[in-house]
Amino acid sequence: MKILPAMDLINGKCVRLYQGDFNKTTQVGSDPESQLKTFIEDGAEIIHIVDLDGARSGKPEQIELITKLCSISTVPIQIGGGIRSIETVKAYIEAGVARVILGTAAINDEQFLKEALANYKDNVVIGIDAKNEKVAVSGWETETDVDYIEFAKKMEELGVKRIVFTDISKDGTMQGPNLEQLKKINDAVKCDIIASGGIRNQEDLERISAIGINEAIVGKAMYEGTIKLRGGAL
Repeated sequence: MKILPAMDLINGKCVRLYQGDFNKTTQVGSDPESQLKTFIEDGAEIIHIVDLDGARSGKPEQIELITKLCSISTVPIQIGGGIRSIETVKAYIEAGVARVILGTAAINDEQFLKEALANYKDNVVIGIDAKNEKVAVSGWETETDVDYIEFAKKMEELGVKRIVFTDISKDGTMQGPNLEQLKKINDAVKCDIIASGGIRNQEDLERISAIGINEAIVGKAMYEGTIKLRGGAL
């Protein structure tokens, strides 16, 4: 199990949301540069960063900060939030980002998705964020009528290799991941699934690993110290 410590950014600060609600934000950790260095010193193999401002606006809002973080990072960075054009994908990859997560654009703009996969297949990750098993978009604020399993199958058909799956109702709650939905999506497709949302301790990581999932994004539990990077990987 590979742990991806999460840095969610609003106005250049590290924050956590509760169940994807922008009205329920809490500043966590230190400044992003110091937090990045801490995660790397603690043994992180890859860092997960989300531009929450970009997720809402539909365009990268903190690309200068993220470019700076890439320049000082000694491990790969995975970035999501507001990536809705091939120009943005190219800019992030040229900045040093290893993986770009496409969420809203993957469901709203199939032509862009196909272009991104054609040019950067190894770098593209699809983010599937679900409310009541339906895909949510635009910073999780808009729920569609698209079933998350059917969407995952469609992504696989297009050649997607990795999917981040988040049950929004679990995100930031420290109530444990949605193992049932994680198992369903992992069984439904051959893509590598990255688990996200609600992960609170080592036992949760072990349960996720038992499903056959090998990567997990950990946010609040990392900041509260209930999961540690060193010794945390299974």
